[in-house]
Amino acid sequence: MSIKSNFDKLPTINLEGEVVSGWAEIIQVLRNTKGNVIAIECYPGVDFLEFKHALENEGVFLDTHTLLKSYEEVLQLTKADVTDDAIFGFITRLDLIDFFDMKKLTNAQINLQSKTNDDPVIVCGPGAFLCVPNADVKIYADMARWEIQLRMRRNEVNGLGVKNCCEPFNLQYKRGFFVDWRVCDKFKKEWFFKCDYLLDTNKQNNPKLVKMDQVKLGLKKAVQQPFRLVPFFDPGPWGGHWMEEVCDLETEGKPNHAWCFDCVPEENSLLLGFNNEVVEIPSVDLVFFQSKELLGDEVEARFGQEFPIRFDFLDTMGGGNLSLQVHPDTTYIQQNFGMNYTQDESYYILDAKDNAEVYLGLKKDVDPVQMIHELNEAQKEDQGFNADKFVNTFPAKKHDHFLIPGGTIHCSGKDAMVLEISATPYIFTFKLWDWGRLGLDGKPRPINIKHASKVIDWSRDTYFAKNELVNQVTKLAEGDGWIEERTGLHKREFIETRRHWFTKPLHHNTDGGVNVLNLIEGREAIVESPVGSFEPFVVHYAETFIVPAGVGDYIIRPYGESEGKTIGTIKAFVRKNA
Repeated sequence: MSIKSNFDKLPTINLEGEVVSGWAEIIQVLRNTKGNVIAIECYPGVDFLEFKHALENEGVFLDTHTLLKSYEEVLQLTKADVTDDAIFGFITRLDLIDFFDMKKLTNAQINLQSKTNDDPVIVCGPGAFLCVPNADVKIYADMARWEIQLRMRRNEVNGLGVKNCCEPFNLQYKRGFFVDWRVCDKFKKEWFFKCDYLLDTNKQNNPKLVKMDQVKLGLKKAVQQPFRLVPFFDPGPWGGHWMEEVCDLETEGKPNHAWCFDCVPEENSLLLGFNNEVVEIPSVDLVFFQSKELLGDEVEARFGQEFPIRFDFLDTMGGGNLSLQVHPDTTYIQQNFGMNYTQDESYYILDAKDNAEVYLGLKKDVDPVQMIHELNEAQKEDQGFNADKFVNTFPAKKHDHFLIPGGTIHCSGKDAMVLEISATPYIFTFKLWDWGRLGLDGKPRPINIKHASKVIDWSRDTYFAKNELVNQVTKLAEGDGWIEERTGLHKREFIETRRHWFTKPLHHNTDGGVNVLNLIEGREAIVESPVGSFEPFVVHYAETFIVPAGVGDYIIRPYGESEGKTIGTIKAFVRKNA
């Protein structure tokens, strides 16, 4: 870039209020609270030993982990949902109470009742509120999923009721995704707003305590204005270097930056600024507790407390091809994994070198038996797979849009910067071929030919790809200083995308549903309310931002160095009556 990056990696929603930081100050607050029974509910991943070290001398300390069923019992309890697959499980229907030994739990409750009113009691861990539902002070110790994953990689945390910190990351993540997070999110929805405080535990040995009423105000403010989530970036075996420059990333100790979740509320964080302190909470809390205001009535009615639209980056600039892959159709993902909808997606090309291309759809008259046979053979040592023999390639240039409904074989080639716009069930990628390379851990990445062979739509051939999946751009309207285009997604997908080119203020309306946008061209833009209902919101090149359903009317215009120039956005929303 010829100019310095202005990409905001720490977007913050600012509020009034106070935050108590550090264990010493937090303990002082707890000592001054009314009542002597304190319950601290801990989300999976929270460093319990840190809590125990800080609090065990403050009174009677009960570790709720001691009340759980045995390790062997929990393994048996969760076996059907965790499964033997290396990557995939089944969405559990278990509740947190199912993990407890009821005799131990009952005895603990009886013992706690016998303590005198003069003895401070701290009940800490998962299910603390089950143990003392009428605690005098309730605290929810929360953590974003991305931080949990980093701790999993460092072998620092165990799953709910199991000792699995030394297992490979993919097995830890699978248990978290299909079991632990589902169980604890269900429990969180019941208890979160019954708490007096929230405890931000995302940074080790730097806890931050904030009153829950202040968190409520922060969540309410978020859904009344455009906002951004905290992006996170990660290297990969195919990763590139475009984001390092555009997003101003540290490169020391990093081989590359392969991908970024810029709008995946289940994984990202939301920052709430209180005077000089910032509290980090999982952005999925916003989805759980402000779903109707965020998503809108119709979208919430269809998806419940789930955010259905995902924006992420895939950077192969100076890197390699993504894995050749396919996503399941809706029937397969429902029957085999318990998910409500599938990972339909698209590749919007933010930037590309002259040689960039996308693999998409099968060549005409491909023999399925032969292709699957050659894929299986390719897994043997010193064997390869000729992807070009079976799969189409299309040149990829800046601002192309490739549509990828479930069942379509695809992958981005090297030297492309992809903005992936998709539905949110984001781990259901069945890899067919990974170009004979190893992961960053030096081990082969899991290949899922068995699953993939059952979901490939063999009718998605060259003709289909050219006529239904590549640059299906239609001009819908234009006016003084603006053009609106429909770029996708495919008719089988529930997401609609609209691209706007403009030099003057452009009016939008959420039409009762959440909007997700990215500034695909131009250095800066500003988002404003025509009636002043929210403060002007500045976005920068390549930043993704959310406009909640309840915002209604909003205006985007070129700003700063972009004034008088043509800029572009792409907007995604759930189709009406989709």
